[in-house]
Amino acid sequence: MLSRFAKNYLMPLLRRPSRFQVAAICYRAGTDGPEVLLITSLTTKRWIVPKGWPKAGLSAAGSALDEAWEEAGVQPTARAPFEMGQFTYIKKMRGGVPARTNVTVFGIEVASLAEDYPEAGMRDRRWLPVQDAARIVSDTELTDILKTFRPPVQNPVHTPARAQTEDIT
Repeated sequence: MLSRFAKNYLMPLLRRPSRFQVAAICYRAGTDGPEVLLITSLTTKRWIVPKGWPKAGLSAAGSALDEAWEEAGVQPTARAPFEMGQFTYIKKMRGGVPARTNVTVFGIEVASLAEDYPEAGMRDRRWLPVQDAARIVSDTELTDILKTFRPPVQNPVHTPARAQTEDIT
């Protein structure tokens, strides 16, 4: 009895530095505004964003980039990922144990999508306008993050002001 309890309930809780994940909102410029890449989950086929556990040796942003590559084949632009917010959901751990999981979300600008990537053929991918993506994801707090998403504006080319040559008195 005790070993079953340990196997089904205690071990899943101790297995990871748990309850913290990273997610990637992968975006690009679309013809009618920004678009977001959604993927299907492996088991239930819900529409989600790439998400997973932090990886040893990588920052949270680096882990989000890694998840975007593994799950969706995302090849990012040179723009650094930026933190967009956080949400919480209940993740079922091994043995069915529910675990409240905090997720930090990073925006990742996409240069292209690879056809050959670790989870190719296991998930569907779809580009959607941001508001459409917000309607079909199942996590309410992720919906809220998507609804307020505005991609960063490219920095305009900086031209130094001309030196003033006249005295304005």
